[in-house]
Amino acid sequence: MTITFKCITGKEISPYLDKIAALRMRVFRDFPYLYEGSASYEQRYLATYARSPGSLFVLALDRDRVVGAATGIPMADETPEFRAPFEQADWDPDTIFYFGESVLLPAYRGQGIGVAFFDHREAHARAKGFRYTVFCAVVRDTDHPARPHDYKPLDDFWRNRGYARMPGLQTHYSWTDVGAQQPSPKLMQFWAKGLAIAD
Repeated sequence: MTITFKCITGKEISPYLDKIAALRMRVFRDFPYLYEGSASYEQRYLATYARSPGSLFVLALDRDRVVGAATGIPMADETPEFRAPFEQADWDPDTIFYFGESVLLPAYRGQGIGVAFFDHREAHARAKGFRYTVFCAVVRDTDHPARPHDYKPLDDFWRNRGYARMPGLQTHYSWTDVGAQQPSPKLMQFWAKGLAIAD
């Protein structure tokens, strides 16, 4: 198979929003996110990115089919709940480009697409003069009953991309787990990387 990448900013993503929403709900349903998903939440979440002229969507295409997507947005354009942990830790939101997610269908993993997602977003952030790229990941107990026996965390992959876990920089986001009736707060850990900016 031949995968091509398409980079889109801001409102240009509108024709793809439904496909990205469906992909997010499919991929995040698996451990560790166990995200039940809802169309109404996806619309609100993705609208924040579509409104930002500085946002970036990296689409992985198998012919015309969207099989993966990665997003990013200037932290200053994010919602208050996403900005708050950084503002409370005295980080300047104007220096940060936030990576929203990387989602990829299982059949396409292990082919370097995840690395390309990071490369495209970092290049965009660097070109726009941001000093840091950051993302967050859910923290689940190692003995969580839904954890597959062969589950392998992505920590080593992220470290190989130059990211470090930021001690004390955490927050909580709520969503409904698969099989649950109500949303519950999840601990989220932030990771960050400093970018080399050319003069």
